[in-house]
Amino acid sequence: QVQLVEFGGGLVQAGGSLRLSCAASASTFRINVMGWYRQAPGKQRELVATITSGGSTNYADSVKGRFTISRDNAKNTVYLQMNSLKPEDTAVYYCNALMYGSSHADWGQGTQVTVSS
Repeated sequence: QVQLVEFGGGLVQAGGSLRLSCAASASTFRINVMGWYRQAPGKQRELVATITSGGSTNYADSVKGRFTISRDNAKNTVYLQMNSLKPEDTAVYYCNALMYGSSHADWGQGTQVTVSS
């Protein structure tokens, strides 16, 4: 099990940028896949982006070309750089990590991102 703490949410105008950070309590070398998910009011939680230990990335179509996921194994941290933000990006963003040998993923507590029009 790994504890995850997200940082960097806030209020931003449409077209602006934010960078989210997720600090892991365990070495990210022990983590297979890390990702960001989001949940807007009244909607189901959805995938935003994932990154494997080898650096392969995957993005939701809605954020391709605007968001970039990266991980710094030396700092046990995964980032989500969000550019050209839209009001529909407003949601609680959650960090997620699947450790090697684990059958379930761990979640952070979430951080609110609000994009005003």
